[in-house]
Amino acid sequence: MPRKNLTLDRILAGWDFDPNQPSARLVKHPDGREVLQLRVDLGVLQMEIIGRPDGNRPYDCPTILDWMLRREQQVDAEFKLSVDECLEVDREFSQYYHRRICWIELKEFGRAAADATHTLSLMDACLRHAPDPGWAMLHEQHRPFVIFQRAQSLALQRVQQGGDPSAALEELNEGLKLIRDFYDTYELEQEYEDDELVQRLLQVRESLREKFEIGQTLDEQLAEAVANENFELAALLRDRIRDQRTN
Repeated sequence: MPRKNLTLDRILAGWDFDPNQPSARLVKHPDGREVLQLRVDLGVLQMEIIGRPDGNRPYDCPTILDWMLRREQQVDAEFKLSVDECLEVDREFSQYYHRRICWIELKEFGRAAADATHTLSLMDACLRHAPDPGWAMLHEQHRPFVIFQRAQSLALQRVQQGGDPSAALEELNEGLKLIRDFYDTYELEQEYEDDELVQRLLQVRESLREKFEIGQTLDEQLAEAVANENFELAALLRDRIRDQRTN
């Protein structure tokens, strides 16, 4: 009996690997569901588009993050991760990174932002339950990059959907604030000014401001009023921002 062909030649035919640009595609699985594929050197990664990218349920939970949150609430709020559990967390970080860059490449910005939010929540959980600070920092050092990808994705989603383009600027401003908060937490304020990701978010913001002829947003006006100690104007702007977000 001839052996079944187990090579990837047919899958990779006509789909060259580019080390400088992610290449992703959505394909139909024989069972009818869609799966996401990412071309990598020497092969391809295939991921589920719903739930955890590998489709597994670690410790009978949808994701390792869900398991950590459940354990906090039901077992031990102060637990520390074991070596094996750290490896599971590492796997989930890697999987969500690969799926996130696929969604960005495919301009599925809402999905990219959702995966970035998951990763940031996982980073938060790791800070609470890391077996040692060094392991936590292996992931924490990438927080500005994930914030950058989420802010950019949320802004581009706003533009993609139409509506008020100033909302896209607010997403970028929120991303810039979170990156600044990160550097302030670790007393690395100068790093914020020099961060290439910060400069890229500023460039995107000003590009959108110019394209849509947007003046200062309410949040930007508020920040300027506070900086100038114009507290009466700041109070009025806070009221306008609150009304805008509740309507």
